[in-house]
Amino acid sequence: MQIPVHLTDLQLAIVRLLWDRGECTVVDVQEGLMPDRSLAQTTVATLLTRLEKRGVVSHRTVGRQFIYKAEVTEPVVRSSMVGELTNSLFQGRATALISHLLVEREIDHEELGEVKRLVALAEQRSYLQAAS
Repeated sequence: MQIPVHLTDLQLAIVRLLWDRGECTVVDVQEGLMPDRSLAQTTVATLLTRLEKRGVVSHRTVGRQFIYKAEVTEPVVRSSMVGELTNSLFQGRATALISHLLVEREIDHEELGEVKRLVALAEQRSYLQAAS
């Protein structure tokens, strides 16, 4: 069982940088967040330290610099956060979440085709599981 990983928007932005780049120093993260988020190096260092205490990132030391890397994958974070959202806002009902997305968000023809394809795959998988 995976440990739930919930990240704020800022924490997620930091972890995304680590996913994209593999490893980053505090300065790399600070620069990667600009211009959207202008944060002091000390703030970035504090955020990384807090993420490390939670097991989300880790670091190695080169000279006097800490080099950080993500310890969680994007699919793990996505699964955890979507699961939490589904449980808290939709009483754990995936159909309610899907219905909300289909009704409240503009989905173009191409995306709708992809949704239909995914539903067909899920139906096929469900049918195969029931048959075995």
